[in-house]
Amino acid sequence: MRRFKLQVQVSVDGYMAGPNGEMDWLTFPWTDDIAAYIDALTKPVDCIVLGRKLAEGFIPAWAAGPEGETQESIDQMNDTPKVVITDSLAESPWPNAEVAGGDLAETIERLKARPGGDMIAYGGGTLVRDLIGRGLLDELHLFVNPTALGAGMPVFPEGAYQRLNLVGSRSFECGITALHFEPKRS
Repeated sequence: MRRFKLQVQVSVDGYMAGPNGEMDWLTFPWTDDIAAYIDALTKPVDCIVLGRKLAEGFIPAWAAGPEGETQESIDQMNDTPKVVITDSLAESPWPNAEVAGGDLAETIERLKARPGGDMIAYGGGTLVRDLIGRGLLDELHLFVNPTALGAGMPVFPEGAYQRLNLVGSRSFECGITALHFEPKRS
C-alpha cells in the first residue's frame, strides 16, 4: 500500500497561516540544503492531495511557473497527478487533477490502495487538520520556520490527541528545521 505523507510549513507555535491566512512569515529564499532535502522527500511521490481552497491557488501558480523555481521543479509539480478533496466540485476545472469527495477516510483508503508511489498532501488547513485528526497520514513532515505567530490556523486540530514518533530532524542554513514524524499506531 502507498504511503501518505504530509509536508507543511509551520510556525514554531504550531500555525500554518496567520489569523487572516497570512503567509508573509514564511522563510525565503530557501537554501540548497533544504531544496535537496525536499527533492529527496518528493522523489517517490506520484500523487499530490490538496484541499479545494489550496488547489485554487496552488495549481494555477505552478502552471504559470513560480518565480525562483527551476523548470525541472515546475515540470515535476505540473506533471504529478493531483487529487483535490472537495464536496463542492463535481469535476475538476484543472488539467491533471481529479476531484474526490465523500467520506474522507474512505477516499484516502481508496487512493492508498491504488498502485503507484507515495502520496503527499500540502494542505489546506481544513484538510490537514482532518487528515491528522482522523489518523490518515503515515508521515508528517513539519518544516518549522523560526517565527512565532501567536494565533492563526493551527496544524493540529483542537482536542485531537495523537502520539508521534520522531523519525528524524534536520536544520537548514535558511533557519528552517524539518521534523519528520510517524504516528504511533497501536
